[in-house]
Amino acid sequence: MVHRRGYNIIDHTADIGVEASGKNLEEAFENLAESMFAIITDESVIENKIKKEIVLPRDSDTEQLVVDWLSELLYLSDVSGLVFGKFRVKLNDQLEALAWGEPYSRHKHGYGAAIKAVTYHLLSAKNNKNGVTIRVLFDV
Repeated sequence: MVHRRGYNIIDHTADIGVEASGKNLEEAFENLAESMFAIITDESVIENKIKKEIVLPRDSDTEQLVVDWLSELLYLSDVSGLVFGKFRVKLNDQLEALAWGEPYSRHKHGYGAAIKAVTYHLLSAKNNKNGVTIRVLFDV
């Protein structure tokens, strides 16, 4: 397990796992997204050159929203060629978020793991005395 600010990267047999925490659900979602792009870019610096707005319905449980959130970010990254490093999430009756990033560059961002999908295996979101902890595995 590799410890970072707001998240831990967990070694798993064929996948890569992450456990992200926050003082509230919004902060945990932000740290989870940051961890995903740290994996993709081998923890390189991502500048805040481009801002994307993301709105998702919140019509199901928290675990499903985690998958929807990370899958949407992966989709945006794949389609636009962007990587993101900073996030602001607001959760009400829907998820409203801003993601800042820049175009992916092999030279600058290196060769991290290519994440193919967010999985439901071992997926959990739990409240604890310090806030919220979310665990997810990525198919690489």
